[in-house]
Amino acid sequence: MISLRKFIAALVLTSCLLFTSCSQQAPSRFDGAQQDSTSKGATAVVSKSQSGSAFNRYFPDSADGYQRVYSQEKKGFAEAKLNQDGKEIAILSISDTVNNPSATDKYQSSSSKINGYPAVSQGSSGTAVLVNDRYQVKIRSKDSSFGESDREAWIKRFDLRGLSKLN
Repeated sequence: MISLRKFIAALVLTSCLLFTSCSQQAPSRFDGAQQDSTSKGATAVVSKSQSGSAFNRYFPDSADGYQRVYSQEKKGFAEAKLNQDGKEIAILSISDTVNNPSATDKYQSSSSKINGYPAVSQGSSGTAVLVNDRYQVKIRSKDSSFGESDREAWIKRFDLRGLSKLN
């Protein structure tokens, strides 16, 4: 009787494996994106993009009761938080637009400039400049007390001239 039970268990197990391995699943809506993003030669960041660490020296230093705290760094991008009295009031960032060339389009029609660089407002809480037709320096307010004039003043604290010489 035990050998019959073993035989039936083996038969059921084999049948389950056979049926599950032969059944086809409909392709997921994510399968195409997965295949494209992992195919040979696919890159999310352009190889000639600057490393994020190359941008750190161009950020403004902590001053006047404000603390700059680096928060993110990756190829083509660096970000720091601007804190005052322990509260995050703004996000400072530099990005290499070689990864997203259409990001420079909004600067083409800009009549506003900060330190000679084309500037744009990005919604009610963002201000950005384009340096050397490549590097976007952006400040986003996280607190209503940090307004447009504050963002412009802090953009001027970046070493924009030095950034413009970065190859």
